[in-house]
Amino acid sequence: MKNQYIRAVISFPNAKINLGLHITEKRPDGFHNIETVFYPTGWCDVLELIENRTGARAFNLHLSGLPIAGDLHDNLLYKAYQLISRSHLLPNIDVYLHKVIPMGAGLGGGSADAAFFINLLDQAFELGLTEDFRIEIARQLGSDCAFFIKNKPLYAREKGDVFEPVNINLAGYYLAIVYANVHSNTKEAYSLVKPMASTPLKNLIEQTPVKDWRSVLKNDFEISIFSKYPQVQALRDSLYNNGALYACMSGSGSAVFGLFDKEPVLSEWADYPHWVGLLS
Repeated sequence: MKNQYIRAVISFPNAKINLGLHITEKRPDGFHNIETVFYPTGWCDVLELIENRTGARAFNLHLSGLPIAGDLHDNLLYKAYQLISRSHLLPNIDVYLHKVIPMGAGLGGGSADAAFFINLLDQAFELGLTEDFRIEIARQLGSDCAFFIKNKPLYAREKGDVFEPVNINLAGYYLAIVYANVHSNTKEAYSLVKPMASTPLKNLIEQTPVKDWRSVLKNDFEISIFSKYPQVQALRDSLYNNGALYACMSGSGSAVFGLFDKEPVLSEWADYPHWVGLLS
C-alpha cells in the first residue's frame, strides 16, 4: 500500500577541511590533479526536504541565512534533482536551505549541500540508490562533492574525487576554523599555482605526529593567496600564536583552521565568522 504520509527529512551538511593540499599536474581537460586529505567538521548548514502535493512545480527552493547569488538553474541542489530525475521518478518537493557555512572559503559548503541532498532524496523516497551511483551524480556537480557522499576522512587524488582510506584519527583535538571575509575564486587560485611533484601526502600524514605536521605539510594555494590577501596569512599565523599545533588554509581559501590540544580562546577572531569544536 502506498504511503499516504507526506515525506519530510532534515540533515545538517557539514564543512570539510584539507589537511594539506598538493597540486601535482595540469590535466589535458584543463583541470588539475591534486592530492589532499579531506576531513569533515562540525560547521553545518541546515537542509530540509518536504514532499509537496499541492501541484506546485517540481522543485521549489527556499533560502535563508547567508545570501546565495545566482539563478535557480545554477544551484547545485537543482542540478542534482535534475540529474537523478533522469533515471528515477521524483515527486514535487520543497527544499529549505539555511546557509551558515561561508562561501568562497575552501570549506566545501555548497558541495556538502548537494551531496547531502542526494542522500536525502534517496532516504526520503526509498530510491535504492547505490553509493557508487550517488558518487557518480556528485562527481558531475563538483570535484569535492563526491567526498561528502562518504563524509569521512579520506585521501583524495586526481580531481579530488578518487578516494583511498587514510589512517588518521583526530579525536580529542580541538578544531578552530576562521573565515577572513575574503571570497577566494577557485579558478583564479589554480591559475596562480605551478604544479609540481612532492612526497605523497598520505604517507606524510600517516607517518608524522600531529605536533610535527607544521614542518612537513603544506597547502600549495597558500603562497599566492597569502600574497594577494595578507589578512588570510595573518589569521593563519594568529592560530599558531594562540597555540595551534598545526594551522593551514583550507582548499583554495580563504578560511584557515588550527588544531589544538586544548580549547582555544577566540578573542582575536571574534569579528570573523568562525567555528570551534572538539573532534570525535
